[in-house]
Amino acid sequence: MNVICMIPARFNSSRFPGKLLAKALGKTVLQRTFEQAKNCAIFSKVCVATDHELIAKHVEELGGEVIWTSSSCPNGTQRLIEALKKTPELQQADIVLNLQGDHPCTSPDSMEAVVRLLKKDRKAAMSTAAIPLKNVHHFLSPHVVKCVFDQDQNALYFSRAPIPYCREGVPSRAYHHLGLYAYRTSFLLSSLKETLTPLQLQEDLEQLNILEKGLRIKIALVNDSPFGVDTPEDLISLEDYLRNARDESSKLFNKI
Repeated sequence: MNVICMIPARFNSSRFPGKLLAKALGKTVLQRTFEQAKNCAIFSKVCVATDHELIAKHVEELGGEVIWTSSSCPNGTQRLIEALKKTPELQQADIVLNLQGDHPCTSPDSMEAVVRLLKKDRKAAMSTAAIPLKNVHHFLSPHVVKCVFDQDQNALYFSRAPIPYCREGVPSRAYHHLGLYAYRTSFLLSSLKETLTPLQLQEDLEQLNILEKGLRIKIALVNDSPFGVDTPEDLISLEDYLRNARDESSKLFNKI
């Protein structure tokens, strides 16, 4: 089965313009994301879809492939669809992984887990990822998307509200949804003119568009950090995270 990875990369960001080209310990955010994807053995190709010359130049310097898209794309998924539509070669892929350019800590293992789950269930339109949620502040925050799913890892709902309900604290089955998606290429190409749905608009979550239309989404449980770079403060936190990871790796190496 042919699987490709596409990284939608937008330069302009309201809270942190140019964040993908900001450096964390010597490498840009986008470079770290790109390298994570290249380290995942399941992809036959890794591409970056962008509308900005500086990002395109940077990707080419990294030896990556660039697909030009319009600046009017409202979100990463639509940028991915546009890139597929204008590149017939990529339409031959069975599955496309949508890796957000500002999520440099997404591991190759998580990418593989999401793709594996979609491969196993041919009736599913897409798959995504989640991690256990333990922090009460995060559970209550509308900025943290929660998800619930059934015993077969089929998504039941995604929400910015604290779900499932718990009288106090955090329920044992609370999960933080991660913005990592794998799609069947045929599904993406058939949803070029999708209309917005009520719950999608209410929650401002595009994955609800799929659930509201009765389609199946699989949820893979992974061990990743839910880390994304949205602000300059996040970049500082990313550097701290990378230093800690490097220190832990060094300690482990010294024990061998």
